[in-house]
Amino acid sequence: MKIFCIGRNYAEHAAELNNPLPQNPIVFMKPPTALLLDNKPFYHPTFSKEIHFELEVVLKIKKNGKQVLPEFADDYYDEIGLGIDFTARDLQDELKQKGHPWEIAKSFDHSAVLSPFFPLKNFDKNNIPFVLKVNGQVRQDGNTKNMIFPFNDLICYVSKYFTLQKGDLIYTGTPAGVGKIEIGDHLEGFLGDQKILECRIK
Repeated sequence: MKIFCIGRNYAEHAAELNNPLPQNPIVFMKPPTALLLDNKPFYHPTFSKEIHFELEVVLKIKKNGKQVLPEFADDYYDEIGLGIDFTARDLQDELKQKGHPWEIAKSFDHSAVLSPFFPLKNFDKNNIPFVLKVNGQVRQDGNTKNMIFPFNDLICYVSKYFTLQKGDLIYTGTPAGVGKIEIGDHLEGFLGDQKILECRIK
């Protein structure tokens, strides 16, 4: 099982980090040990003083595929969930300045919170609202209609370089509003009006 993550897929998020808009999807990966399931708490690591939350819609791949053509992209997923891409922003900024890879800032243990999955047929995939609340306050308010690269584009692009396999995940990017977590914070993720994800910071 592979975890693909897409960077800078919402223009306002790219702007808040002073990053240029990408011409193609920015893809990085997390290992299976990054997953944090079943609303378990996230224990703040000691190697970073600035862990940021990034709420994202997640696709679950339902069958194997390579170099998927646009007209067939819909056939490769039919479930969505929510995930939080925890990012050690202080480490990431330092690595970017040096031109180094991001793995230790993005792919550490339990950096990929994941909700249960729900049938995509219950949603308009091009107009899915999703919200992150931190301690009861809305911090991120996104909608898939604002993605730079929609779901099908991501399927085609990722499968150009990697064989998609059943059970693989694609974290599709985060909207504006990312911020620092603190010990004691309570994070809640809503898909539409339904809360499907919780995570307490310890």
